[in-house]
Amino acid sequence: MIPPLASLVAFEAIARRQSFQLAASELHLTPSAVSHQMAKLEGLLGTKLLERSAKGVVTTPAGEAYLRRVSGALAALTAATQDVRHSTGNRLYVHASPSFASLWLMPRISAFAKRHPEVSLFVSASPQHSDFQLGMVDVDIRYGVPNWQHVEIEPMATERIQPLASPEFLKIHKIRRKEDLLKVPMIHSTVNRVQWADWFEAQGSDERPSRFELSFDRAMMSLDAAAQGIGVALESHLLAEPYLKKKMLVPVLSPQCAVSIQAHFAVYPLRNAARPEVLHFLKWLHQAQIGRAHV
Repeated sequence: MIPPLASLVAFEAIARRQSFQLAASELHLTPSAVSHQMAKLEGLLGTKLLERSAKGVVTTPAGEAYLRRVSGALAALTAATQDVRHSTGNRLYVHASPSFASLWLMPRISAFAKRHPEVSLFVSASPQHSDFQLGMVDVDIRYGVPNWQHVEIEPMATERIQPLASPEFLKIHKIRRKEDLLKVPMIHSTVNRVQWADWFEAQGSDERPSRFELSFDRAMMSLDAAAQGIGVALESHLLAEPYLKKKMLVPVLSPQCAVSIQAHFAVYPLRNAARPEVLHFLKWLHQAQIGRAHV
């Protein structure tokens, strides 16, 4: 008897992530639902596959052996599904973080659609990175440190991280030097690669903000708050471009005060590297970064 596919997928995700919580988030299920699938699988097999420990979840010897076979079978199913899906409709599935999708990708997506009308594009957004083993995403635009394993990684444009505020805010608060920032409300973006402490250190200053009036876990919320005149945000020009173009936000200090990093990357499995739809998207993505594809 073959166990239910949902139980096998849950087992593989828990074992790989070593966490019921992370597996549930990846599969868009509740932890209790994932736990139920595991209990069903272990009951059907009559053996323990996973053990909880102080470090998380680990596989038993039986679970480790079973995982090797299950992972291979799921990978084969994923490949078969992709072969069928990609042979019909020239579909391309792209995933990105919510802020990047909203602030950078969507204002430009019509340019890609006009250039490649033969490609059926599906875009999704969530904070979690896509799991290519599930076979539902072709290209994942990720934010963070590029230490991801078993994938191809292409850096996007270098980003300038700098303090930004609304013109109205700057009329009220006369900010001339970096030290003046410590006298005004500062907005904290919790997920940013460059934090305020990093920025001050890059300016050769030992100063640090003692508190933040507002904190957000998404760049788009931090930028919105700054545009409303609540305080100064430390954000990337890549994501802030819509605000900068409309003069809703302006740099607080000179361009020399910006910190340059590479933080967004186009990520995809090697098996997708030769797909025409993926190649078209990556080429367009590169051209859009240097200001040509969306003109």
